[in-house]
Amino acid sequence: MSEVLINFKKELKEELFSNILPWWMKHAPDKDLGGFYGHIDHSNKVEEGAPKGAVLHARMLWTFAAAYRISGDKAHLEVAKIALAYIREHFLDSSFGGVFWELEADGSVRSDRKQIYAIAFTIYGLAEYHLATEDESALEDAKFLFHDLETNALDREKGGYTNALSREWLPMEDVRISDKDQNESKTMNTHLHILGAYSNLSRCWGNPVLEKALEDLLLLMGKSFTNRESGHLNLFFNEDWELKSSIISYGHDIEASWLMYEAAEVLNRPELLEEFGKLAIHMARVNREGLGEDGGLAYEYFPESGEEDRDRHWWPQAEALVGYFNAWELSGEKLFLEQSQHSWNYINKYLIDQELGEWIWSAAEDGSPQKENEKAGFWKCPYHNGRACMEVMRRINKQLDSYEK
Repeated sequence: MSEVLINFKKELKEELFSNILPWWMKHAPDKDLGGFYGHIDHSNKVEEGAPKGAVLHARMLWTFAAAYRISGDKAHLEVAKIALAYIREHFLDSSFGGVFWELEADGSVRSDRKQIYAIAFTIYGLAEYHLATEDESALEDAKFLFHDLETNALDREKGGYTNALSREWLPMEDVRISDKDQNESKTMNTHLHILGAYSNLSRCWGNPVLEKALEDLLLLMGKSFTNRESGHLNLFFNEDWELKSSIISYGHDIEASWLMYEAAEVLNRPELLEEFGKLAIHMARVNREGLGEDGGLAYEYFPESGEEDRDRHWWPQAEALVGYFNAWELSGEKLFLEQSQHSWNYINKYLIDQELGEWIWSAAEDGSPQKENEKAGFWKCPYHNGRACMEVMRRINKQLDSYEK
């Protein structure tokens, strides 16, 4: 088993440090206008004048800070510093708090809405930068954003967090983060990534208000956003917690399985570890419904029509890599380790661009690459694939250490 894990780690390390990170270091920085380009197409061509998103910059901050924690390579730290400086100068709203959703290429504000999802990722990145550098100012920025969310986005009457507010933190009619989403107040996606942000912030800030917020959020994810029987997530609710969607998102299911358990680990409560450990195994087992014979994970299933989107987008494959490995650690069932490796084999064969670098957006069910979507953009960042490599490498190290003991 040790040899299998060592080889697995070697391949992931090679992918991270020889493909993913170098590609972003070479192609993403906007040396003329600052920050990172808003859009780079499948062929690595920059779209001049493309808007710049808060999510991309926050994820770049997280990824390169996390990479620096592993590598100690100052070149990785420099990219994180580019992200941090640009976020501070252009995305942080010094008048009302929070972060702007989208900027023009020159850094002027294009959309000043407060999308809670983007603020969560900014907290996530700032906390990681503090963990990597012990920079107290980054932690202070993260704390301010935490207080912004708790003051303005938390629904103290009905629970949970609203999806979006205006620049002045006032209600909005359209709260979607993308055109494909339903326009509902309480969404799984936003709550899942607040959970990740608060987990990371808790690693560097022992605060009882934060601890209570994280615990409340984890319990909410387990109670409302997870169907315990089916093992799938509930994606959209209105403000009164009426479920408004039956769509199954295979990528989010497997991602949530390990992120919820991670939050339980941060809280370090035996009862939560037991509850969410069992849930993670159950969700991983159910998630195999979305797998093809090639090991690729389908995108979505629509129960009402019986239709399925069988495209293999890059990010569900990355999350499957981690989620199945996590289920193996928790259960000891070899099937889950094998599935994590199958996910990696699928990525290697169909998603990694062996010629031009990075990963493509998606492959069709027959394995053919879909070239119409970007390599880098508002949503396409090094966070899912970079995090998957780093997370499984960390877990393999933990396993190898336990064998030695």
